[in-house]
Amino acid sequence: MQVAHIYAKLSYCKRRQVGCIIVKDNRIISIGYNGTPPGWDNVCEDETGMTFPYVYHAEANAISKLARSNESGDKASIFTTVAPCLECAKLMAQLGICEVYYTDLYRGGTERGEQALVFLKKCGIRVERLDTSFPSNPPDNDSLSIVMQAQDKPVKAHEH
Repeated sequence: MQVAHIYAKLSYCKRRQVGCIIVKDNRIISIGYNGTPPGWDNVCEDETGMTFPYVYHAEANAISKLARSNESGDKASIFTTVAPCLECAKLMAQLGICEVYYTDLYRGGTERGEQALVFLKKCGIRVERLDTSFPSNPPDNDSLSIVMQAQDKPVKAHEH
């Protein structure tokens, strides 16, 4: 989960930075963070602080990147810093994800945020909220540099 938190720091979104990794066979097979489409200005919110509708969610971004690779998401696990929305949950079910781990609730645990968790469980996907006590301090620039260099290469996930 710490790796997902590190990727979240790469987001240019001001309202909330979200990171996501997809893990299979103890390897990170895809990553994502919330942000604008490639080539667009890295501005995620309007002047009132509302997120633009074209901003990708971290989970959708990771799933899209996985779709462009030679990897399969079948029986993979997702680690995301925020529980998925219903649309991202649908993509996870279609992909064959078997487990979803998150730290924060989507939209603060509102009914809309809970819908996705109910949906995932109904699809037979294990859902678990993990402790948010780490990392106590944000990742340093060296950690972010390592992550940026590893984006196109599979990286071993930490086993706990």
